[in-house]
Amino acid sequence: MSKIRITLIDGSEREVEKGLSLGEIAKKINISLAKEAIAGKVNEIKKDLNFKVNENSKIEILTFSSEEGKEIFHHSTSHVMAFAVKELFPGVKFAIGPAIKDGFYYDFDVEKPFTPEDLKLIEQKMKEIIKKDFPFKRIEISKEEALNFFQERKEIYKIELLKEITDQYITLYQVGNFIDLCRGPHLPSTGKIKAFKLLSVAGAYWRGSEKNKMLQRIYGISFDQTSKLEDYLRLIEEAKRRDHRKLGLDLGIFSMHDEGVGFPFFHPKGMVLRNILEDYWRKEHQKSGYWEVKTPIILSKSLWIQSGHWDHYKENMYFTKIDEEDYAIKPMNCPGGILVYKCNLHSYRELPLRMAELGLVHRHELSGVLHGLFRVRCFTQDDAHIFMTPEQIKEEIKGVINLTDRIYRTFGFSYRVELSTKPENAMGSEEIWEKATKSLEEALKEKEISYKVNQGEGAFYGPKIDFHLNDCLGRSWQCGTIQLDFIMPEKFDLFYISKIGEKERPVMIHRTILGSLERFIGILIENYAGAFPLWISPVQVKLLPIADRHLEYGKKIGKKLEENNIRVEIEEINEKIGAKIRKAELEKIPYMLIFGDKEVAEGLVSIRKRGKGDLGSTRLEQFIEDIKGEIEKQSIF
Repeated sequence: MSKIRITLIDGSEREVEKGLSLGEIAKKINISLAKEAIAGKVNEIKKDLNFKVNENSKIEILTFSSEEGKEIFHHSTSHVMAFAVKELFPGVKFAIGPAIKDGFYYDFDVEKPFTPEDLKLIEQKMKEIIKKDFPFKRIEISKEEALNFFQERKEIYKIELLKEITDQYITLYQVGNFIDLCRGPHLPSTGKIKAFKLLSVAGAYWRGSEKNKMLQRIYGISFDQTSKLEDYLRLIEEAKRRDHRKLGLDLGIFSMHDEGVGFPFFHPKGMVLRNILEDYWRKEHQKSGYWEVKTPIILSKSLWIQSGHWDHYKENMYFTKIDEEDYAIKPMNCPGGILVYKCNLHSYRELPLRMAELGLVHRHELSGVLHGLFRVRCFTQDDAHIFMTPEQIKEEIKGVINLTDRIYRTFGFSYRVELSTKPENAMGSEEIWEKATKSLEEALKEKEISYKVNQGEGAFYGPKIDFHLNDCLGRSWQCGTIQLDFIMPEKFDLFYISKIGEKERPVMIHRTILGSLERFIGILIENYAGAFPLWISPVQVKLLPIADRHLEYGKKIGKKLEENNIRVEIEEINEKIGAKIRKAELEKIPYMLIFGDKEVAEGLVSIRKRGKGDLGSTRLEQFIEDIKGEIEKQSIF
């Protein structure tokens, strides 16, 4: 039998028989690997395990431990779910069922919405399908045959998708008697799915458009081990306990109202938190050489046409008329920052010019995607626009990375980095994009930061670096971004005077670190479960008099704490001290000072610390000195 040479992911090579399947090759590499194998890649193209390799190739065996493996696993489970729904609801029409970041979903057109009882029935049917270990069979047919197949079954959504496909041949996948339009690859069989859970059902417009029919979307998750599902479900429960929407209301931070859907209302304690974050942000930016600016919320339509937002972002913008002229409520701060730059003639000696803005922006988001502070229609971006010479690009990018790293670590966040490249709707030449992307890559490499490349995911005016925070539950949040822009300076005819007295075009960096102040507050609430570190806690000390006769002593303590810039509240309800302590614990106050007859007589306070309990008694002056030191350290514990 003739041999072929395969190259493995680690670069090693070996000879195998021509015509072996990926599954058979996996067995030759390692028996344990073969047991865990989900699918494979041949010369970077994903294939089913039964794909036969007939020529020298680069081979990678995919398992659940890889992101691509998880995606295939989850997508295969969505097919199993669709098979189960077909068995239980014969009149259903099928839309799409992709893998997503955390699991999968499938959209169904059914006569009436699914109920929780329906989900239980679907889960039971899925278990039966998995137990029977049906193989996933790949079927290749012509586009015409595929159209006839789905037309016979009146699958209107599949027909619509097929009509947009230009390929001559189409792939279908069959599991049991369920056949779906799909590129694949898939698991070898349903028995590979060891654990799954259907999580929720929601309405979803076909293709995300309100003009289309509302479908029923079932979300689910699946794993290759039962223990992983158990861990995931525990995480879900913990995430519910930390839900910033509930905690935000319970702790008096923010609320949402039907009178302003998507527009958050910040309460007094929320404003304290916002102001602390803004003050911290300003100090860090001043240390890093930024000037703060403020630009208007409403600006002329002509500005947005010039910036390109009118053509590339109009569907996300709000509009108004002033004196019969068209205006837009800004979705981004950059055009306003550019106008500030243009107000003066700039020399190369002034550059880099770093202008920061806590700018309120408005973006039209569909009501179905709104979610507390995480997805809103108005938010404050901690924006900055840096104008520089081409020679300064790399150092400025590294400077932004340093500032971003310092701010994230202050709050205890680790992070990962992604680089997004030129999208389809990009403005500017290939040469400009190549130069901009290379500059970002070089800066990341010189900082020795590992990063993932997202092909085609950049902004329309330039490539970008994105920072994804990791919270205490292991969840990821995209916050900071660095976008390099050669386009806007050209469109707005920006220039500076060079060393030889000639006009030169500056380069722009658009960047945020917190991303959105509102969203960052939501992340903080969930990361700390509302138990904020002392330095950012809206109330740092709660005073708990044992009886009403101790109130006067408490007010004197409160005044001294306020004089030392310590945020304090006194509990004046007529309850037993145990009830007062429980209330303060629910409010997640870092410190409680408890005082009764003994403390008043001796001029002391009894200290109770969140998470540690009673710390004993001390003089107020000592407590103030200790707590001020703790606040200055900005400790997260």
